[in-house]
Order: sequence, then C-alpha cells, then structure tokens
Amino acid sequence: MRRTTSTPTLAKTATGILGFDEITGGGLPQGRPTLVCGGPGCGKTLFSLQFLINGANAGERGVFVAFEETEDDLIKNVQSLGYDLRDLLKRKKIAVEYVRVERSEIEETGEYDLEALFIRLDEAIRRVRARRIVIDSVETLFAGLQNQGILRAELRRLFVWLKDRGITAIITGEKGIDTLTRQGLEEYVSDCVIALDHRVSGQISTRRLRIVKYRGTAHGTNEYPFLIDKEGVVVLPITSLQLVHNATNRRISTGLGWLDEMFGGRGYYRASSILISGSAGTAKTTLASQFVDAACLRGERALSFQFEESPSQYLRNMRSTGLRLERWVRSGQLEIHAARPTLYGLEFHLATMHRAVDRFRPSVVVVDPLSAFTGGTLDEVNAMLMRLIDFLKGRNITSLFTHLIPGGPWPAGAIDIGVSSLMDTWIILQNAPPGQNGGRHLSILKSRGMPHSAEERLFELTNRGALAL
Repeated sequence: MRRTTSTPTLAKTATGILGFDEITGGGLPQGRPTLVCGGPGCGKTLFSLQFLINGANAGERGVFVAFEETEDDLIKNVQSLGYDLRDLLKRKKIAVEYVRVERSEIEETGEYDLEALFIRLDEAIRRVRARRIVIDSVETLFAGLQNQGILRAELRRLFVWLKDRGITAIITGEKGIDTLTRQGLEEYVSDCVIALDHRVSGQISTRRLRIVKYRGTAHGTNEYPFLIDKEGVVVLPITSLQLVHNATNRRISTGLGWLDEMFGGRGYYRASSILISGSAGTAKTTLASQFVDAACLRGERALSFQFEESPSQYLRNMRSTGLRLERWVRSGQLEIHAARPTLYGLEFHLATMHRAVDRFRPSVVVVDPLSAFTGGTLDEVNAMLMRLIDFLKGRNITSLFTHLIPGGPWPAGAIDIGVSSLMDTWIILQNAPPGQNGGRHLSILKSRGMPHSAEERLFELTNRGALAL
C-alpha cells in the first residue's frame, strides 16, 4: 500500500499590496519578523504603512512604532494616497507609538536595555489587540551604540520578543555601504528580507524590489519594478514568463474588410499580438485606430496608449479619416492614456499600463508607437515588451503595436527591429516613392497559425478611412 504525504506550507499574512503577495505566494511570514531595507526615499515607510492599513481594513489590527515621525506626520503622509489613517486611529484599528529615543533613558550602568521599549510595545499590542506591528526604523533605536556585542544581542532579543508573541512584524532599516543595513546584522536574524531600491539612470528614476531571503518557502528572486502613485505601492510580478496562456481559434476583425480578406476573411486571432511597422506617414496610427473602432462597434472596450499625441490631437486627426472615436470615449468604451515616453522609466510605464488594464478591463490594447521608447537599450525595450505581451495574453487581450522605421522606403534586410519575434502578426507599411502614384503599400510579413496573403496591397487614406486600390 502506497502512503501519501502532504507537504506542510508556511503560514503567510497577506499585505494587500498589489503584486507583492503574488511573488511571495501569499504575503509575509505569519507571526515572524520581516526586514524591509533600502536607502532614503525608496518607500520603506509607505510599504510598511500600507501593510498595516490593508490589514486593519481586513480585520487585523496593527501598531506602528515610529522613532522619527509623529502621528500627525504619518497621517499627512498617507492622506495624499487616499488612506484615512486618522479614522483608523479613532476606531482603534491601528495604534501609533511615537518613541523619542534618548540613550540616557535606555542605558543603565553602562549597558543598553530595551525593557522600557518592550513594555510600551506590549501595552500598545494589548490595547488594540494587534496582530501586526511595524518598527520604523531600527537604526534610530540603536543610534550611537558602538559595542557590537551588545548591539547583536539586543537585536536578537528584539526579534525573538516579536516572534514569541506571534506578531507579524516589519522592521525597517537603512541601507549600509557594503551590507543590506547599516548594522549588517538584521538580515541574519530576520525570517524574511526585502530590499527596496530607488535608482536614477539617464535622469530617469526607477524603483525596484528584491526578496533577498524568505525562510521556509519558495519565492521570486529577481528584481521587480514597483511604483508609488496615488493609490500606494504596486509591485509588478512580471518575470514569471512561463508561456502558459491559452490560445484560441476565435478571430476578430482588423476594422478593414480588405485587410480581413488578407487573413482569410476573418482578421486577427483574439489574444494575439500584432505589430504594424512603417516609415513616417504610412498610416500606422490610422490602421491601429480602425482596429480600435471595430472593437468598440462590437461592444467591447479598448485601451489606447498614445506616446506622441495628446488625446485631443489624436481624436482630431482621426476625424480626418472618418473615424469618430470621441463617441466611444463618451460612451466609456474607449480610454486614451497619453504621456511622453521620457517622462518615466520603462518600468514605470509598464506599471502604469498594468494598472490601467486591471482597472479598465479592455479586450483590445493599442500601444502607439513602440519606437517612442528610446530611454532604454534595445534589450530593455524587448524585455518590457515581452512582459507586457505576456501580461496581456494572460488576460485574453488582443494587443496591437505600431513601430516607426526611420528613413524612407524600408530595405528588406534592415527591418528587424528586435521585437518582431515576440509578435504573432507582423504588417509592413511603405509609402510609394516620391513622384509615383500608387498610394501606400501593405504587406503581411508573417501571421502565425493561419494562412494569409503574400501579395502587396495598395491603399489610400480618405475621409472614409483606409480604402484598397
């Protein structure tokens, strides 16, 4: 008789922070201490406060122990993110303990003693029946202490004290020169260590998160971009590219009858990725807009990311081709996001797209143009695109990207832009040579999984759209 055994899983406490609970498989280790470390301005305090506030809203009360910021400071800091910390304090969902550290008050006969702090923590925990606690930050607590033996012993004592009470804890720490923290000891006594980083490259700042260790459970070990916006901290679990999304045989219209005919009369596969490449003025944006218009006509939602035109300018320009996209904006079926690519780093743009897609839930997404992202290397742009495509396919969303090929008519040997292998369908556009009639030329370079036309079709732009010649 074969005996089956089940592997016990580590109990975890959800943070409620989007993306983070996914990459950790459920959140922070329940009843254990977690160290969140990083340099100034990387988001340690906000991450910790969001952990407490989300817990309080879910029924788990918490205590925030501050050594540098008062209760009023904390209330104001999270107010801009839509969190009403004052109300949670009034309802005793959260307690804030502001502790002004004076070495003379916690030193006795030449030794460092945290007993007075433990009494205050214990009283606060009992007062609100807390299951979560944040200590911000450990450096302030041990500031000026030179004796490494006492420092190591008291750090261990603090972590053991928290673990003995079964409290899920976050302790924040400042980044050291050659170590994760200034003391270089906290990471060894913590059950979970999270490193936050705020870096600047090419005058563009990005924030990244890495799980350095997590005892007793598997976890993602890569760097994950995260952003802090008006809704708080959002982590992008974008490195789990396992190619597990489902493929469908359903087809959707390109928005142009003659172009549908080139795909066997049925258009693109749903949840596929489409790339439209061409030089300036080849109607890339117009063909993308025809696709958006067709989706809205079917009663679906469409999300358009514009990186060269404002929404107003984009809508005006499309009216000249007979597309009245503003009606879909008014009906709530079309949402347009416009921003300069150089305004943020690639990770921030990716995070913004994730957030917009999760909120709006479209069936069609357009990125126009992809070539506007010049703030990173080709490899970085490819990585961003791969993550975005995987994200969209996982949600059964059809994505269309435009890309500008610099210069005039494209030479056949010089059009591989580095992202074509990620696309299911690739359409090439070309203007007729100057002084020649013939309008614009369209060719389907590839379309995976379906028969498609190999001919070059001519079309022109009119006030009734893109018409085949």
